[in-house]
Amino acid sequence: MNFPAETKPVLWGAVGGAVALAIVGFSWAGWTTAGTAKLSAQSQVDAAVVGAMAPVCVDQFRRAGSATANMAELRALDNYAQGAYIEKGGWAALPGAKPDDRLADVARACAVLLVAPA
Repeated sequence: MNFPAETKPVLWGAVGGAVALAIVGFSWAGWTTAGTAKLSAQSQVDAAVVGAMAPVCVDQFRRAGSATANMAELRALDNYAQGAYIEKGGWAALPGAKPDDRLADVARACAVLLVAPA
């Protein structure tokens, strides 16, 4: 089958246009792949869970029997050790819930809320 001579440049132009469209779309237009969208969604879920659980942690810490002594110990620790103190004390975990990967993040957020000036 014979094609007109003008067909080849048109096809190469279409291929070049498709490549250019893909580059512009993924670089500047905000297109994402399914994997990138999934990672972004998981990050948002983790942040929401930490944000929701941190006030519960603060409440559990303040309701503990020796809250005043615990607060003094917490304030005496360096910033990087405060989250571990909260996590070790068990205040970051919800009652009856299994510990997960976000527990350390919840403990750090809880410590920040506790030591923040009122």
